[in-house]
Amino acid sequence: MLPLAMGWRNLLFDNYPVAPDVVDAHLPDDLDVDTFDGDAWLSVVPFTNVDVRPKGVPEGWGMPLPELNLRTYVTCDGEPGVYFFSLDAQGVLGVTGARLFHHLPYYYARISLDGVDGKVRFLSRRLHPGARPVQYEATYWPSGEPFRSTEDSLARFMVERYRFYTQAPDGSIMYTNVDHDPWTLYPASVEVQTNTLFAANGFETPNTGPVRYYSPGIDVTASRCKRWE
Repeated sequence: MLPLAMGWRNLLFDNYPVAPDVVDAHLPDDLDVDTFDGDAWLSVVPFTNVDVRPKGVPEGWGMPLPELNLRTYVTCDGEPGVYFFSLDAQGVLGVTGARLFHHLPYYYARISLDGVDGKVRFLSRRLHPGARPVQYEATYWPSGEPFRSTEDSLARFMVERYRFYTQAPDGSIMYTNVDHDPWTLYPASVEVQTNTLFAANGFETPNTGPVRYYSPGIDVTASRCKRWE
């Protein structure tokens, strides 16, 4: 698959600290839990991709792809990255391509994302045949002053990640590099009406206090998917 260019917009990072063994039980053997001050993290991330296209294709020729994912933070032979437990997205072509070429656990969903009075209202319902049902509904918004992610050690740990790992059907670890500028973040306020992502991925809903960030977004490029040697 060709390298891709896209924009990530209107993101919420809804991050929950959990015991490392909770996450480790759900990871491929070749990946290790990455922790901050002894905690592993589960992050719910609703947002929308804009203008997804092969790298080099002019802006405006791509397709939108609203998305909801549940992710954690890992290392592979010491190299940090992100590992996705699930990704729900509305575009059938995008879901199919990501499953085939990046081995990502994408699921087709019906998603709406609307901005009203400075707040983002996000609704997602999984419709993927044979998959566990997922419903998510939340409203989120920036609730403080902006800051650079590089200025905060926890924020840097969670969002300044430039690789994601996946597992191919034969069990081998694959990786994709991503490139983007450092994030501009805001403290976020969130009203969650429904969230069944944790249960659908075999986790109990965390009872720990979340750390929440909002970002208006950044532009991103993603490399080809490669096998970890």
